[in-house]
Amino acid sequence: MKKTRYRLALTVTMASLFFINVPLFASETDDRIESSAKESYVFKTYLKGDDITIESKDGVATLTGTVSDESHRSLAQETVASLPGVASVENKLEEKGEAPAAKTDAWLVSKVQAALLFHRDVNATEIDVLAKDGSVTLRGKATSMAQKDLTTEYAKDVDGVKDVNNEMTVPTDAMKPGEKTMGQAMDTMGEKLGAMGHTIGVMTESIDDASITALAKTTLLYHRSTSAINTTVKTEDGVVTLDGKAMNEAEKGLATKFVSDVYGVKMVVNNMTVE
Repeated sequence: MKKTRYRLALTVTMASLFFINVPLFASETDDRIESSAKESYVFKTYLKGDDITIESKDGVATLTGTVSDESHRSLAQETVASLPGVASVENKLEEKGEAPAAKTDAWLVSKVQAALLFHRDVNATEIDVLAKDGSVTLRGKATSMAQKDLTTEYAKDVDGVKDVNNEMTVPTDAMKPGEKTMGQAMDTMGEKLGAMGHTIGVMTESIDDASITALAKTTLLYHRSTSAINTTVKTEDGVVTLDGKAMNEAEKGLATKFVSDVYGVKMVVNNMTVE
């Protein structure tokens, strides 16, 4: 009888400890989600001028406040959704002012600016983007002809862009005779490593995996060649793995190429299947 009572008391004690620890664990996870989001590369770099509040309860993160445009709204959601412990994200962020109407020149300018901003091999902060009836003009400074050519290539692949006039200036001694452009160099690298299903990117500063995942997803979304592909993106220690389906080998290769040029990416492993 005494043994039975002892076992019953022990069971009740263990159960009570369990129910006490569960909310404590959930609370710690929620606190970690909120702090990790605020300390992420994306929030401290791209979203630092926005007014965003993050609240997490039982792994459900709610975003409230205002952001400068739709790209920031999407980037905030993708970053938080990629954090460990997040079950879902309720995005209640609102854009400051009135968002440009779809398919207008202002709308196209914002899309091109966003597409260029996430790539490390173009100097987005030195580029002015103008648009007129779907024709985009780029002005500013490029460090080399390679960078200028790659900027043109990326801008052309934004949905809605009909043609690109690149008026960016380049130092006269920025490119040696016979030197490959950056786009050509990346194409060559992709061809050499394409059969292996991965490509190696330039080593960069340490950036958290959630930010890299968010930047990679947003990059694929903003390029018209990859915007419709069914892709999942996962990052571990800067190594990005792509899974999903591509229409053809060219589309699969472009997904690798675009993600390879995202800040923080060390390597891309492309496991996408071709339909």
